[in-house]
Parts: sequence; structure tokens; C-alpha cells
Amino acid sequence: MSEEAVQTAEAAPEAANTEDVSYQAVEKEGTVTAIWEMQGQKHLRTIDPRSNEGKQILALFETAA
Repeated sequence: MSEEAVQTAEAAPEAANTEDVSYQAVEKEGTVTAIWEMQGQKHLRTIDPRSNEGKQILALFETAA
């Protein structure tokens, strides 16, 4: 069973600037297992979706969808 990054929420308006930070939800069997903070193609850090910060990011993504 492999994990896939399936959703991306932009932290800033879409632009060609690779400096923008984005978040990708990593899902396994329909459950978010991690949130990747990305800057362009570079992985900055992994956020636990159960943490306060992870819950805030997921809540923002759900309201934007």
C-alpha cells in the first residue's frame, strides 16, 4: 500500500513564483496521514494532521473547497 499526495491547498494566490508555500495532504486508504509543506518542488517539513496546526490547515482546505 503506497501513500499518495492527492490534494494541494495553496497558501497564497496562484502565481509562477516557486517561493510560494503550498500544502499537500497525503492520504492512505481515504485517511489523511500527513501534510507536506512544500516550496515549489522542495519538501520543507511534514505536519501531523492530528496536531493543532494540522487541524487548522485541514479546516482551511475544507472551507476553500
